[in-house]
Amino acid sequence: MKPFQALKFFAWMAVVAPLVFPAHGYAAQANGKPPTNPDFTRGGQKDDFHDWTLGPTGARGWIYGSKCETGEARQILVTAVAKGSPADGVLTNGDVILGVGGLPFSYDARISFAKAMTAAESELGGGRLQLLRWRAGRTDLVPLKLKVMGTYSATAPYDCPKSKKIFEQGCEAIAKRGLPWVIIPNHMNALALLASGNPKYRSLLAEYAKKVAAYNAGPWEYGYANIFLAEYVMATGDRSVFEGMKRIALATANGASAVGTWGHNFAMPNGNLSGYGNMNAVGLSLTISLVLAREAGVQDPALDRVIDKSVSFLRWYVDKGAIPYGDHEPWPGHEDNGKCSSAAVLFDLLGDREAAEFFAKMAAAAYSERDRGHSGNYFNLLWALPGVIRCGPLTAGAYFKEQSWYYDLARSWDGSVVYPGEPQGGEDYGAYNGWDCTGSYLLAFAAPQKSLYLTGKKPFSFPALNRGQTDEVIAAGRDYSEATETTCYDGHTTEQLLAGLSSWSPAVRLRSAQSLGRRQGDFMPVLLKMLSGTSLNARYGACEVIKCLGSRADAAAPQLRALLKDSDPWTQSQACFALLVLSPEVRKACVPDLLTLAVTANPADPRRRVQRAVGAALFSPPPGSRGPQSILAGSLDGVDRRLLIPAVQSLLKNEDSVARGSVGHIYSKLTDQDLAVLLPSILKASEQMAPSGEMFAEGIRLAGLDLLSRLHIREGMPVCVLISEPKWGSPLVKCMEFLKRYGAHAKEVLPQLQALREKYKGHAQEQAVIDKTIAEIQASTATPQLVGMNEFMAKYKSAL
Repeated sequence: MKPFQALKFFAWMAVVAPLVFPAHGYAAQANGKPPTNPDFTRGGQKDDFHDWTLGPTGARGWIYGSKCETGEARQILVTAVAKGSPADGVLTNGDVILGVGGLPFSYDARISFAKAMTAAESELGGGRLQLLRWRAGRTDLVPLKLKVMGTYSATAPYDCPKSKKIFEQGCEAIAKRGLPWVIIPNHMNALALLASGNPKYRSLLAEYAKKVAAYNAGPWEYGYANIFLAEYVMATGDRSVFEGMKRIALATANGASAVGTWGHNFAMPNGNLSGYGNMNAVGLSLTISLVLAREAGVQDPALDRVIDKSVSFLRWYVDKGAIPYGDHEPWPGHEDNGKCSSAAVLFDLLGDREAAEFFAKMAAAAYSERDRGHSGNYFNLLWALPGVIRCGPLTAGAYFKEQSWYYDLARSWDGSVVYPGEPQGGEDYGAYNGWDCTGSYLLAFAAPQKSLYLTGKKPFSFPALNRGQTDEVIAAGRDYSEATETTCYDGHTTEQLLAGLSSWSPAVRLRSAQSLGRRQGDFMPVLLKMLSGTSLNARYGACEVIKCLGSRADAAAPQLRALLKDSDPWTQSQACFALLVLSPEVRKACVPDLLTLAVTANPADPRRRVQRAVGAALFSPPPGSRGPQSILAGSLDGVDRRLLIPAVQSLLKNEDSVARGSVGHIYSKLTDQDLAVLLPSILKASEQMAPSGEMFAEGIRLAGLDLLSRLHIREGMPVCVLISEPKWGSPLVKCMEFLKRYGAHAKEVLPQLQALREKYKGHAQEQAVIDKTIAEIQASTATPQLVGMNEFMAKYKSAL
C-alpha cells in the first residue's frame, strides 16, 4: 500500500533526507527473522530493520525490537549523527549507548532514553543529558547539551509553553523545506502551517493550495487533500481554490460504494468497490473531508447522501469495539491504526455526542497501542491527539503524560520528524519509510490555537471529562502490551475482572473475560445477574466471559436464548456468539430460535448485522475465525425446513458478503427438495456481488456455481463467465473448471468466452487459461443432462 505518488515522493526524499541526516538514509525493512537481542559490546550484530531518531540529540540509533516492542532492549547502537547537532563530536557511528545518567538501562532502552531526554530538556535539567557511552572497549560517561524546552504542563498541549515551542520550531522546519510535492505528508505539513495562523506562511500555503486544487488522484490522497483545502478555504477566505475543492468532494461522493464506503479505488458503476473492498482508514478521512467541504460551502445532495451512509456504516461500532480494517467484526483493542481517533473527530464535527465521546475515550485509552498499525503506524499517530483532545484538557494532559516520550524521541534537533516506524515484529512493511511526519505530529501541539476544525475551532460536542472520568479512561489502557495482548489482565484479582466486565471499554470487557475464562470458580451467579440486568455493557461483558468458559456456562442458555429477542442488536449478536460455545445438546436446542432470528427485522439494525452473527452460529464462522464449529456445519438432519428455507433465503439477500457466505457451506447438505425452493436465491447470490464486504464476496458466488455446475443447471454457464471478469482476486481458474463440467453444452457461451479473453488483453497467463478452456470445450464429447432451473424446480417441487 503506497498512498502517494511514488516517483514524486522519492524525488522529494532525495532532497529532504540529506538535510536531516546527511550521511544516512532511512534503513530498509528487514528481510527474514530478527536477531536475538545482540550485545554490541561483545560483537553483536544488528539486522537491517530501521533505526530510530534519538530525539533532539541529532543522532540515530538501532534498538532491538520483538513482537512490536522494544521492552527487551538494553543498548542503543548509534548509526548516524547529524553535523552541527548536539551529538556531533560526542557520538559517532558504532558507539553504543548503555544507559543514561550514569546508570545502565534497566528497562526498555528506547523509552528510558526518551524519558531521560525529556527530563534534560526541562528547566531543572538545564539541557544536560549524560550518556553511558561504550566505544572500542571503553565505557565513559559523556555529556550532551540540549536546548532547554521546558516541561509539559498537566494539560499539555494546552497551557503548555513547551508544546508552543515545539509547534513553532516544527513550523519553521516545514517552511524551510517547503511543500514541493502534492502528497499526504505535505497535506499535513500545510495544515500545521495553517494552524499556526502566522501570516509569513500565507504565500507558501496559497501556492500549495493551488497545486492541490488541480490534483487528480484516488481515494487515499483525496481525503487528506480535501481536508487541507476545506480548512484552508475556511481559515483564509481564499475562494480561488473552491472549485477544485468542490471537484474533489463530488468525485469522492460519487465514488463511494452502495453502502458509503471506499477502498484503494473508487467504486465501480455497479456500486461495488474494486480492489479487495472497503478500508475504513480511507473512508474515515474521506468522510471527514466531505463534512469539512460541506462546512466550507459545497452544497450538493450527493454529499449529504454519502455522508449519511458512511456515518451509518461506521456508527455500528459504538460501544462494540475499535473500528476495524474493513467490513469486519469490531477490533478487540482500543484502537486500530488511528480509526477510533479519526472517528472521534468525524462524529464530533457532526455533533453526534454519544459516538464522539465513545471514540474519543477509546483514543485516549489507546496510549499503549500506538506503536503499530497496518503497514506501519503513520496514521495511528497522525490522528491520535486530534481524537484525544475531544475529551478536554485534563484527558489530553493525562494521555500526553503517557505518550510524551514518544513525541520527544521522534522530534529531531531541528524540530522536524521523519517517520519513526514501529518495532520489529509488527506490520511495518516500509510503506511510509522516510515520510516527513512533522506536520502530522504538530497537529498534537496545534490544539491551543483552535484555528482548525480538526483541532477544535468548533466547540466540542460533549463536555470535557472531569478528573474522575479521565482517570477511568486512562486506567482502561493500563497493563496492555503487544506481547501480552490476551493475558495482560492475568495479574488482576477476580473482583477486578468481574468489575471490568461492566466497563464502558469493550477492550477492558474482553481482556477481563479472557483472564476469567482461564480461572477456576463458579462465576455463573454473577453472570446470570448481569445477563438479566439493564446495563448493556454488563450484558456484553457477560457474553464475552461465556465465550471463554464454553460448556461451563451451559446454565446461561435460557437467558441467552431470551436475549435473542432483545431490542439491542449487539446484545442479540453477542448472544449468538455465546450460544455457539455451549455443549452440543444445548446448542442444538437453540437452532429454532436462531433460525427465527435470521428472518426477524429489527429497526435498530437496518443493515441486518445480526444476521451475520446468526450465520456464524448456525452455518459457518467468518473467514479467519478460530472459533468453534458452527452448530449445523456437520448436518441438517432434523432441522425444520419451514424455518431453515426462509432463513437461508434471507441470508442470501444480506448486503454483507460474510453474512451471505456463511450459508454456502451447507449447499452440499441440502436435499433436492430444498434446492427446488432455494435455487432462485442461490443463482441471484451468484450473479450479483453483495454490496458490502467485497474482500470475501466471491466465496458465496463460487459456492453457488459449484452447486449449479454439479447439477448441470443451464443458467450457471453464463454466470461462470460473468464472475470471471477482470478484477482483483478474480476466480477465473475456478470458474473455468466449473464451466468445463457442462461438457459440450458449454459451447453456448463460447462467444462470451472470446469476449472475456479480449478483456484480459495484456495478461498472458489469464488468456492462456481461457484458451485452454475454449479448446477443451470445443473438443468435448461429454453431454451430461442439461437442466433449466425452472425445470429442476418443477420436478422436485412436485415431490414436496
